[in-house]
Amino acid sequence: MPTGSHLPHLSFVTGGARSGKSRFAEGLVRSGAAPYTYIATAEAWDDEMRERIARHRADRGDGWQTVEAPLDLAAALAQVGRGTVLVDCATLWLSNHLLAGHDLAQETARLLAALAACAVPVVVVSNEVGWGIVPENALARAFRDAQGRLNQQIAAEAALAVAVIAGLPLVLKGSLPAGPA
Repeated sequence: MPTGSHLPHLSFVTGGARSGKSRFAEGLVRSGAAPYTYIATAEAWDDEMRERIARHRADRGDGWQTVEAPLDLAAALAQVGRGTVLVDCATLWLSNHLLAGHDLAQETARLLAALAACAVPVVVVSNEVGWGIVPENALARAFRDAQGRLNQQIAAEAALAVAVIAGLPLVLKGSLPAGPA
């Protein structure tokens, strides 16, 4: 990933599970201005998830401030005054709201407004979940549909949209920031 480049106000990185999207997004954020804020939406409900979160944090390395915001991304984004932000990920944020029975349209509107109002560049990571079979149960179908809509809405507002497949970025919209001359 180029360094010393100018990031757009909003970038969107999507891909399947273990596609390399988070690693790519971290590199994209590092091409922006420090300090780097990592807004985490995951909640550690069991030992396996706690280990996953610890591994993710170790892989990121030093130089990141972590803010946990499983539900209120709008408030977390409003608190960032300088640097560059990584939101990882919109999928878990959506899951948290869906399972809590919240109004997804209202929460999505709040998120989109917060992304637009954020004082610094933001990179949002999200899973692409619509490439598989139609789920057999209503909750899974509702999640898949809501995730597809959320991804479309964030991508529509983003100046840069990238799909990561097998660790390789495919630019869908915009262009990657240029490195130093």
